[in-house]
Amino acid sequence: MTAFAKTNGRGAASNQAGRFERYTTTAVREDFSIEEDLPSLRTEVRDETARSLITYNRSPDLPFDRSINPYRGCEHGCVYCFARPSHAYLGLSPGLDFETRLIARPNAASILRKELSRRSYKVSTIALGTNTDPYQPIEKSREITRRCLEVLNEFRHPIGIVTKGTLVERDLDIIAPMAQSGLVRVGISLTTLDSDLSRQMEPRAPSPQRRLKMIERLSRAGIPVRVMTSPVIPGLTDHELEKLLEAGRDAGADAASWIMLRLPREVSELWQQWLQEHVPGSACKVMARLREMHGGKDYDPRWGHRMKGEGEYAEVISQRFSMTCKRLGLNVKSSPLRCDLFSVPPQPGDQMALF
Repeated sequence: MTAFAKTNGRGAASNQAGRFERYTTTAVREDFSIEEDLPSLRTEVRDETARSLITYNRSPDLPFDRSINPYRGCEHGCVYCFARPSHAYLGLSPGLDFETRLIARPNAASILRKELSRRSYKVSTIALGTNTDPYQPIEKSREITRRCLEVLNEFRHPIGIVTKGTLVERDLDIIAPMAQSGLVRVGISLTTLDSDLSRQMEPRAPSPQRRLKMIERLSRAGIPVRVMTSPVIPGLTDHELEKLLEAGRDAGADAASWIMLRLPREVSELWQQWLQEHVPGSACKVMARLREMHGGKDYDPRWGHRMKGEGEYAEVISQRFSMTCKRLGLNVKSSPLRCDLFSVPPQPGDQMALF
C-alpha cells in the first residue's frame, strides 16, 4: 500500500510486494500527532481478455486434471488461502491486493465454448473454483460464472464446483437439472463453526451457519454435496473436526474431504501476522504443529505430502476423519460424474445433420 487506509473487513494485514518485484513501497505517516479519518480500502475490478480458459494439471494430489477460474483474486479475503501467491504473477501483492484488486474475465464463456468445440477435446470433469471462488461477491453483478455454467450445460459437460458463496443458490435452475443427469457435484468449504473466528479468518465469506444452509438447500434440490472441512488448522480448529462433519451430514452432505492448512510462499508470513494479531496465545502452538508435519519448515510442496502433512499428528487427524466419516455414513464412494452425455451442440452456420 502506498497510502494509509482502513483494512477492517479484510483478511490480510499487509500488502508487501510479490516475490517477482524488485522494489517495495511502504506507507509512512509524516505526522502521527494529526488524527486522520482514514478512507476504507475499496475493491477494484478490472477486466482481462482471456485467450484460454481451461487449465490442465498433472498433480497426483488432485482428483481432476482440468479447471476453470472466471476471476483472479478473491474478495472473500480468507487469510489462509493457498492461491494468494498467484497474484504475484500479475505484479500485484498476495496480501491486500489479492482481495481488493480483482481481475474479471468477461469473455470466459465464449472462450470455453471454443475450447470445448475443438475436435481434439476429450471430455473429463472440469473443476470450477479451484483457485479463487467462482461465487465471490462480484459474481452477483458480473455473472461470468453463470454464463460458463450455461455453456457447460449446453455441452452436457460434467463439472465439480467448489465454493463458499451463497450465489450458487441463484444458479439452481441450471445446476439442479445437471445434477439429475449426473453431471455435477458441489463442494462447500466449512472451516469452523465459530462465527467470530470465521469472521476474522474469512472476513467476507458467508458465516458457517449460512454455509450449512447452502448445503441444505442444494441437497434438497437433488444436488450431491460434499462438506469440505478445509483447511484443518492445528491448535485452532482441529478440535472441531467431528462437529464439522456432523453438521455437514445433518445439513444434507453425502460426502466429505479434508486438507491440512497449507502455507505456500507469501501465505506463511501473512498467516503468521494474522496469528499474532488475532490469536497470539495460539501462534506458537499452531506453527509448531505445522512445522512438525513438514520437516521443520512452514510448508513442504512435495506431491503426496503437501495436502495432509506427515508424522504422528497428521496421522491422528486422518484417523479421526476416517472414523467419523464411517460413523456418519460419509465414507461411501461417490459415483463418478457422467462423461458419456457430452456432445458439441450445433453452431451458427453449421450444416444440418443428414437423416
